[in-house]
Amino acid sequence: MGNEAAVIPQESFAQRLLTGSVKKSYEPAVDMDWDAPLDPDKLFLPPEVISLYGTELWESMSHPERRELSRQELANVLSVGIWFENLLTRLLLRELLRDDPTTRHSHYTLTEMGDECRHMMMFGKLIDRIEARPYWPRLPGRLAIGALALFLRGSMTWVGALVGEEIFDALQRRTLDDPQLQPLVSRAMRIHVTEEARHIGFARDALARRVPTMSRAELAYTRLCVAVAAPLFVYLMTNRHMYERAGLDGRKARRIATNNPYAKQALGTGAANLGAFLDKHGLIGPIGKRIWRWRGLYS
Repeated sequence: MGNEAAVIPQESFAQRLLTGSVKKSYEPAVDMDWDAPLDPDKLFLPPEVISLYGTELWESMSHPERRELSRQELANVLSVGIWFENLLTRLLLRELLRDDPTTRHSHYTLTEMGDECRHMMMFGKLIDRIEARPYWPRLPGRLAIGALALFLRGSMTWVGALVGEEIFDALQRRTLDDPQLQPLVSRAMRIHVTEEARHIGFARDALARRVPTMSRAELAYTRLCVAVAAPLFVYLMTNRHMYERAGLDGRKARRIATNNPYAKQALGTGAANLGAFLDKHGLIGPIGKRIWRWRGLYS
């Protein structure tokens, strides 16, 4: 989609996304069977995307312990998704202040914001349905998330959108048809994948159009933010509190997960297309590549 979008005028591309939204969008409140019982044996994430998969610690765990870890990891992933989509919605709202409200580009921005609001509700309902607690940031975390809106401007609005959307999107695509997975989780991920594909195309198109107009300072700043995004993403995905709620030593489990080659491979698979896109447009410099490789996000 990225290559095709580069040669289509911005308004035509936005109109295509609007048309796609009309043809295929969801309302999670009615498009999911929230009263369906949970399977007492099935996992909440596929084994191969669970952070401890393949480690000695994982092999020592019983099925009920693995199931509980999968439940806590899903709750953490959904919580991070809510934080991110909250931030992204604020960034998109700021973009609208500079855009012409009569354009198709502005209209799709509003459409995406509506999607993100429904996704936040869906994630919140799913955390509640699996009888988990959200992993909500404490005051320092809330202040940091709020401060990001001050730094993510211009090209970084779209880089931030892609880092948050593409890696998560690639991982969740692996959950769609896994027979070991709770059907309710599969349904939520299918809804999110469908609508997120349009969001990713929108962000890629906007970023690709901006790159040729970047100053050296903006390019350097963008590369710096891209480099920082990798360790931040891994940090959020290996929240030590989720291990503690699963009955494990949180610090030890997080250290094992961070160095787990299977987890790095899963993250690398998820980040491969994004890394290639950023590299193609010169947005991931030598330092960024080293950091992404260190965290398993770049090959």
